[in-house]
Amino acid sequence: MNDMSKGVNTIDVSKKKGLIRFIVYPLLAILIYFIPFTINGERTILLSHLSRLLERTFANFIPYIALVVVLYGSIEPFLSKRWNKSVSEIVFAVFKLVGFVIALMAVFNFGPKFLFEEDMIPFLWNLLVIPILLMVYIAAIYIPMFLNYGVLEFLSVLLQPLMRLIWKTPGASALDALVSYMDGYAPAVIITNDLYKRGIYSLKEAIIIATGFSTVSITFIVVIAETLDLMPHWNLFFWACFITTFAVTAITARIYPISKKPDSYYDKKAEDNVDKTGNIFVRAINSGINAAQNAEPFLIAFVKLLKEDMIAIGAAVLSSILSIGLLGLLVAKYTPIFDVVGYIFYPFMFLARVPEPLMAAKAVAMEISEMFLPSLYVISAPLITKFVVAVTSVSAVLFFSASIPCLISTDIKISMKDIIIIWIERTIFSVLIAAGFAHIFL
Repeated sequence: MNDMSKGVNTIDVSKKKGLIRFIVYPLLAILIYFIPFTINGERTILLSHLSRLLERTFANFIPYIALVVVLYGSIEPFLSKRWNKSVSEIVFAVFKLVGFVIALMAVFNFGPKFLFEEDMIPFLWNLLVIPILLMVYIAAIYIPMFLNYGVLEFLSVLLQPLMRLIWKTPGASALDALVSYMDGYAPAVIITNDLYKRGIYSLKEAIIIATGFSTVSITFIVVIAETLDLMPHWNLFFWACFITTFAVTAITARIYPISKKPDSYYDKKAEDNVDKTGNIFVRAINSGINAAQNAEPFLIAFVKLLKEDMIAIGAAVLSSILSIGLLGLLVAKYTPIFDVVGYIFYPFMFLARVPEPLMAAKAVAMEISEMFLPSLYVISAPLITKFVVAVTSVSAVLFFSASIPCLISTDIKISMKDIIIIWIERTIFSVLIAAGFAHIFL
């Protein structure tokens, strides 16, 4: 904890640069991401307007850019020599190579005819890969505004008592939660693993955070909203995703299997030297101001994030989505597997009065393979059904195309059986809470 937070009861305004940054950059990010504007008769957030402008302006080049990004994602495991570190790494390396082959098929229009039906490769390519490509890299503009200029430090101090009371995790886990929504599950899981190895989190706390906070980023939530025409209800949809995700985490932290996990540490518990004297809100603000004062200039932070994180994360996600997403679509269309799994969730859809409950149950069953598949499956469903399925796909957190491999590649020891049980629990509770939002506000 910095010297600004040691028992003071007044806000430090002497660091003018830090104070201005702490106020201005988060406000700009809110303007870009949360405030809808009407441009050319279309009302949506600025991030979405910018994405569509780029898509129209560079329509002839974007497919080839996407192809290069997917190529990088498919060869990165071999360049980094991670591909054979474990069975899961081998499996996902193969999936990413397959993803590149599918990208070639999409761009150059060759392959089996049944794969080019409207709900197969064209659907994945046009409704997921291209929008996600644009959203991920545009996100590098606003993410530093939230992450680099005091918001994290402010929330970590301010929310410490709540994090322990509600989610049974330390105050630092507020950082994980925010990073996940700003930057996605991959960096959030990396942060969780690092803090676990440093003794700040116990095994149980790390599992709560990694399976409960590390959902997809706001960027992907926008893609879901646009796919399902939920942008007119954007603020309701976003806050329903946010509240549902963390409400469900508070529940799963208290039930099996997480409740039975030990409070053991990777090596030993880190010493707690945090000074908790003085007004907590003032300490939080001063912590944020101090962080903003010492932060890098925005342009440097933007380039660094784009270079070190966003390019690699975007490439890995896109290559996985194509292969695992297509596999999921094929399984959903030509086999009864998701129908069978969907019966687990059907009673809860029926109980929650979700329209077309069997379709909705099958849709949320698909999320375990790839979190975008449920949205693709209910694209023509009633509004309430689309809303509940979309919120649940975000809140469920765990899926095989990305978040599960991220988790199992860490030092946080959790079995696949426990992951599946947690996913089922999260899906059930998410359906019930999301349905409540839908019936009250839609």
